[in-house]
Amino acid sequence: MPHANPLRHLNAAGQSVWYDNIQRSMLSSGMLARLIAEDDLRGITSNPTIFEKAIAGSSDYDEALRRELQRNPQQSSRDLFFALAVEDIRAAAEALRPAYDATDGVDGMVSLEVSPDLAHDVDGTVREARELFARLALPNIMIKVPGTVPGLRAVERLIADGINVNVTLLFSVERYVSVAEAYLRGLERRRAQGLPLDRIASVASFFVSRLDTALDPILAERRPELQGTIANANAKLAYQEYLEIVSGAHFAALRAAGARPQRLLWASTSTKNPAYPDLLYVDNLIGADTVNTMPPATYAAFRDHGAVAPTLEQDVDEALAQLAALPELGIDLSAVTDQLEVDGVNAFVQSFENLLAAIEAKARTLNV
Repeated sequence: MPHANPLRHLNAAGQSVWYDNIQRSMLSSGMLARLIAEDDLRGITSNPTIFEKAIAGSSDYDEALRRELQRNPQQSSRDLFFALAVEDIRAAAEALRPAYDATDGVDGMVSLEVSPDLAHDVDGTVREARELFARLALPNIMIKVPGTVPGLRAVERLIADGINVNVTLLFSVERYVSVAEAYLRGLERRRAQGLPLDRIASVASFFVSRLDTALDPILAERRPELQGTIANANAKLAYQEYLEIVSGAHFAALRAAGARPQRLLWASTSTKNPAYPDLLYVDNLIGADTVNTMPPATYAAFRDHGAVAPTLEQDVDEALAQLAALPELGIDLSAVTDQLEVDGVNAFVQSFENLLAAIEAKARTLNV
């Protein structure tokens, strides 16, 4: 008997549902507790843009900000931001702790991102990730690190440290494979030190819809029938690589030592083009041992009319053919995904700067 609630059914089918949003009112109003109880919500992801909207766009945080400033008036806007964010992330992680325990540490995760201006700074990323993980001091925290080339080196070091990592801003299959390899190298380093592997969790956040947004205008002129297909095709190919990695000899040896697979997480799964079905990037990417982190509107839509079927491994040949058509149309997919990474990092840096400016402005008006 399938669950009446499609979100619960999706979790039961092996794809974990996470929520791509956090705001203090969600925690204080009981909304998060309700999502966990009713929908079997299994995790939360945040990013600089989400926090910018939450903190700059509401008065939710004014009281906490006033309290922080009274405690230490000399704090920088960055210190103030992390004080506020850590409170939210901790409260969410405590609410999701039963999910973490029930799934033996697979789910119940809450992600907090390192400062986006560290995207190309290996040592800075490692230092801040360690500080945040130690400060939160809960097992069901993931630190988000952008999957830039320097980010990969940070990921390897953090996994070796035993820190749960959500590797974010992945757009290409090749970069995803590099991320998976960095995860395995981190586990190797840890095993070589005789340290346990069994409680380390990691996801590789593969961004979906933005690829169609970038390619559709070109495809509209050259091959209109391919519009709205490439992002899902790219994701399906990434999953094929994942299946190969987790069934390979390298991972088998680590699994025997207690390691878990680094799951693929579908991010950027809201539909940007109103002409497309609202669940285009959810319905077509359902498969075992994956995560879909849905923004509020997509989450509500799936709860209302989502259909659960094992679609991720369907039509893989068609997906390969769609991707193979791009060079013939003069489209260099790796150049497009490289640009999306640059744009993604820049957008998060801009959100972070706006957020810090908003915190400074609020701090001045609070007159502590």
